[in-house]
Amino acid sequence: MSKKYCYLFTEGNATMRELLGGKGANLAEMTNIGLPVPQGFTITTEACTQYYEDGRKINDKIMAEIMKYVEKMEKINGKKFGDLKNPLLVSVRSGARASMPGMMDTILNLGLNDDVVAAMIKGNPDPKFERFVYDCYRRFIQMFSDVVMEVGKKYFEALIDKMKEKKGVKNDIDLNAADLKKLASQFKAEYKKQLGEEFPSDPKVQLYEAIRAVFRSWDNPRANVYRRDNDIPYSWGTAVNVMPMVFGNLNDQSGTGVAFTRDPATGEKKLMGEFLVNAQGEDVVAGVRTPMPIEQMAKQFPEAYADFIKVCKTLEDHYHDMQDMEFTVENKKLYMLQCRNGKRTAQAALKIACDLVDEGMKTEQEAVLMIDPRNLDTLLHPQFDAKALKAAKPIGKGLGASPGAACGQIVFTADDAEKWKADGKKVVLVRLETSPEDITGMKAAQGILTVRGGMTSHAAVVARGMGSCCVSGCGDIVMDEANKKFTLAGKTFKEGDYISIDGTTGNIYDGEIATVDAKIAGEFGRIMGWADKFRKLQVRTNADTPRDAKKARELGAEGIGLCRTEHMFFEPERIAAFREMICADTQKEREAALAKIMPYQQGDFEKLFEAMQGTPVTIRFLDPPLHEFVPKTKDEIKLLAEAQGKTVRTINGIIQGLHESNPMMGHRGCRLTVTYPEIAVMQTKAVIRAAIKVQKKHKDWKVVPEIMIPLVGEAKEFEFVEKIVRETADAEIAKAKSALKYEVGTMMEIPRACLTADEVAKNAEFFCFGTNDLTQMTYGFSRDDAGKFLPSYYDTKIFENDPFAKLDQNGVGKLMKMAVAEGKKARKNMHFGICGEHGGDPSSVEFCHNIGLTYVSCSPFRVPIARLAAAQAAIKDNK
Repeated sequence: MSKKYCYLFTEGNATMRELLGGKGANLAEMTNIGLPVPQGFTITTEACTQYYEDGRKINDKIMAEIMKYVEKMEKINGKKFGDLKNPLLVSVRSGARASMPGMMDTILNLGLNDDVVAAMIKGNPDPKFERFVYDCYRRFIQMFSDVVMEVGKKYFEALIDKMKEKKGVKNDIDLNAADLKKLASQFKAEYKKQLGEEFPSDPKVQLYEAIRAVFRSWDNPRANVYRRDNDIPYSWGTAVNVMPMVFGNLNDQSGTGVAFTRDPATGEKKLMGEFLVNAQGEDVVAGVRTPMPIEQMAKQFPEAYADFIKVCKTLEDHYHDMQDMEFTVENKKLYMLQCRNGKRTAQAALKIACDLVDEGMKTEQEAVLMIDPRNLDTLLHPQFDAKALKAAKPIGKGLGASPGAACGQIVFTADDAEKWKADGKKVVLVRLETSPEDITGMKAAQGILTVRGGMTSHAAVVARGMGSCCVSGCGDIVMDEANKKFTLAGKTFKEGDYISIDGTTGNIYDGEIATVDAKIAGEFGRIMGWADKFRKLQVRTNADTPRDAKKARELGAEGIGLCRTEHMFFEPERIAAFREMICADTQKEREAALAKIMPYQQGDFEKLFEAMQGTPVTIRFLDPPLHEFVPKTKDEIKLLAEAQGKTVRTINGIIQGLHESNPMMGHRGCRLTVTYPEIAVMQTKAVIRAAIKVQKKHKDWKVVPEIMIPLVGEAKEFEFVEKIVRETADAEIAKAKSALKYEVGTMMEIPRACLTADEVAKNAEFFCFGTNDLTQMTYGFSRDDAGKFLPSYYDTKIFENDPFAKLDQNGVGKLMKMAVAEGKKARKNMHFGICGEHGGDPSSVEFCHNIGLTYVSCSPFRVPIARLAAAQAAIKDNK
C-alpha cells in the first residue's frame, strides 16, 4: 500500500500527533468530539520530510494527492477553489508535533485574486462587505508576499502607515473600502517592483507556494533556535493544515480571540484570554491592536460566548490539562481553529499539576510528567528586593505577561541585545512589538518590554516559554525606534539607560532596583515530594564553597558529586604559596610550600563536610595544568622572583617551560601526581584530617569522603596515585585512632578509561563521568574553542545541539554505557555518577537513569531540575 500524505480532519485523532503534528491531530480530535471546526485536511510530517529529501520540492505524487483532498474539502464545504460564484478561501498553517508558537509560518485568505474579489463584491452590494473583501485581499497580498515570497513586510507597513497618515486615522480598521482597494493595488505594484513579476492570480499556484513556504519555514533561523532550545529534533518535520477561512473581520458581528482555560501566568482556575471585534487571528497574536478581555465578549456576543464556555469545559475535561485555544466568531457563530496544552510559567505549571491531582483528573505520576524540568529554573531566578521595591515608584504599567524581575540597560533591537550581552552587559529589550525574528535577542535580554500587545501576544507567549520576565502592552510609551529612544511619564529614555520591569505586576521603574533570590514554597515542595518518591537516581551538586553547598542542600541535593579543589588555590595567600611550589627546585622545597597551603585546604574541606551534614562529598584532586596558576603580569612575576630569591629571568624561564601546545591534553590531572606525588599527599592529608575532625564533632553523621583521581587513561596510572592516597590516608587515620571510612575512585573523562573500565575498576571504588572532558576527548573538540565553529554545524544540520550542553548519547553515551557494564562486572558494589554540565540537562539525566548510574551531579540551581527529570525517567521506565 502506498504512503498516504493527506488526512481529512474526520480521518485523524489525537494519537496521530507524530504524523499530523499537534495542530492537525487536535483539529481532528475536536472534530471527533463534535466541536465546531471548519472542515479541512492535514498534509503529514512525512510529506515535509519528503520535501527536503527531494531537494526542497513538493513532488508530483504528493501534489496530486493534495489537489485530490482540495476537491474533498470543496465537496464537504459546498464551495470551490477559485470559483467566481461560490469561492473557497483557505488558511494554510504549520503544525509540528511539538508546539512551536510563532516559529513557523501561516498564510490566511488564500484563493483571492482580482476576479474572485470582483465576483464576491458583485454578489453582495453592502458597502461594509466590500470593505471586508478588500481588507482580506490586502492582508493576503501582504502575508503571501512576506511569508511565501520573502518580500519584507516593512514595504507594505510603510504603505499602510502612509495611507493612515493621509486619511488622519490611527487604526487599520478606520480605513474604508476605497482606501483598502487602493492599498491592494499598491501592494501588488510593490510586489512587482520587488520581484519583477506579477502577483500570482491562480489559486492552485498560490496553494502550492504557500505549502512549500510552510515546509521551508521548518528550517528558518528562528525555528532552528527554538528547536535547539527545546530539544525538538529536526527530523520530525512539520505538518501543514489547509482549512476553510472563517472571517472574524467580516463585520462588527464577528471577531477573533485567543484564550486559556486557566491563567498561564499563575495557574489560577479561571478563563483568561482576549478578543478583538472585526479582526483576524493575526491581529491578536501580533499585538497590532490591544484587545479586550475575554469577559467583555459576553456582552457583545452572548450566544457565541456561552458556546465557547461549554467548549472550554469540554476540552479541559477531554485532555485533562489547561488548554490554549484560538477561535473566530463569524456572524455570531463560533468556530474553533486550534487547541493545545497551553504554554505556562513554571509557577503556573506547578499549581495546575497539583490542582488537577486534587480535581481527580491526574495521578501524582502524571502530574510529575506534566512539568518541563527546565522551566523550574525560572522559579529560582531573582525577584526585586521588597524594601527596595517599596521605595521605588512605578513610572508606568503594562500587562504582567511573564513573571520575574528584570533590570538592565535599554536596547531597542534583538541584534543589539545579543551584542551587549556578549560584552557582559545586562539588557532589557524594549520594542514596539516583538516578532518571531527577535527570539535570539529575547533570549539574550534579562527582560522584554513592549508597547503593543496583550497577554497572548508573541512577546508574552515566547517569554513565558523561555522563563524570561516580560511586560507587554504599555500604551503610555511614545516610541521612537529609529532614533533608539522612547518617552514615558515625561522622561525620555535612550539606549543604555537603566530600567527595571516587574513581569508579575506589569510595573515599570526608572533606574536599577536591587534583586534577591526567589523563595520556593507551596506547590513546588509538593511536586518535589512526589518527584523524590518516584525517582531512583540520587541528585548531588557540584560545589566548591560552603555557600554553594548550603544552597544546594536547600534545593534538595543529597551530597556533593564534584568539589574542584583547584578553585580553592586562587586567594592571595594561597596562590603565593602554590606559585612557590611550582617554582621550587627540589621535592623538599615543594613540600614546604604545600605545607603552607594545607591548613587552608583542610579548613575548606571541614566547612564543606559541615555544610553537607554527613551526606557524600566527592573531592576531585588537582586537575588543571600548572601554567594556569603562574603570574601573568610583570609586577606579579617580579614579586614572585623576589619571594623565591630568583631572578626575573629564571621565573620567566619556568613559566615558559610550563607552556603547552595543547594544555587540555597536557600535564594535568593524575599526571601531575605521577610527576609530583607530594601534591596528592598534601591533598589527602587535608581531606582525611578534615573528615576526622568533623566526624568527631558530629558522631551521628556518617562522614565518608570520596577522593576522585582525575584524567585517568590507564589502570596503572590509577594504581600509582591510589597507592599514594591510601598510604597517606591510612597513616592519618591510624595516627588519629579513628575508624573513618573513605573511598578512592576516578573521574572517567578519557575514552581509553571507558574502554578499559574493567581494568580500572579492579582498584577504583567508583566511577564519576566528567562528561565535559569526555565529550571533548571523544569528539576531539576543544570546548573552549568549539563555539567558534559549532554554529556552522547547526546551520548544516551536522549537529542539532551543542554536545557540551546535551549529552551525545550515540558516541559519548556508548562509552559511558560500556564503562558502567564493565565496571559492574569487575566490582559488584561499585557506584557511578556524572558531574559534567550534562548532570542538570533533563534528556541527559534520563539517559543516566537508563544506563544505571547511581547519581547525577549538577550546579546548585539545577538540582530541582535534575530531581524532577530523574523522577520522570523512572516513571517512563516503569511504563
